[in-house]
Amino acid sequence: MAFVCCASPGNPVSPRGAGVTRTQKLVMAFFLLVWVAAITILAAAPQVYAQTLRWAPVSQETAEVIFAIALSGLAGVIAVGVMRRWRWIFWAILAVSFLGVLRVPVAALQLTGHMAAGGPSWYVVLQAVVGVIQFAIALAMLTGYRRSGIWGAF
Repeated sequence: MAFVCCASPGNPVSPRGAGVTRTQKLVMAFFLLVWVAAITILAAAPQVYAQTLRWAPVSQETAEVIFAIALSGLAGVIAVGVMRRWRWIFWAILAVSFLGVLRVPVAALQLTGHMAAGGPSWYVVLQAVVGVIQFAIALAMLTGYRRSGIWGAF
């Protein structure tokens, strides 16, 4: 008899080798696209992050490298957590994804000049689009949770 530490009636642990759910695929694809976009922006338009990175006690180039490494490390932890179906990463991603909808009114305020913009107009619009996508992912994750528990397919 095998001992499974994390199984419960509401959250069965899938056996080793079980397939990846649609929810996991969706979250992984989103974070991969965000990572690629962030690295691309850093390489093609470093001025977008220049204001934030200038506070680092190192040169701009070193700050950019550290930022890319830190972002990659975070993406790696998220990827491992999603693939291993960690509960805490599920809840963290769900909470942050629901809060992503707040990017839309912030972007509207920035584009209308009622709030200082965090970058060029295209970047503000991109942030709003990412917020809408995050909110949709949160709804999908919640649907999957209600159907099958943590990391259940939506």
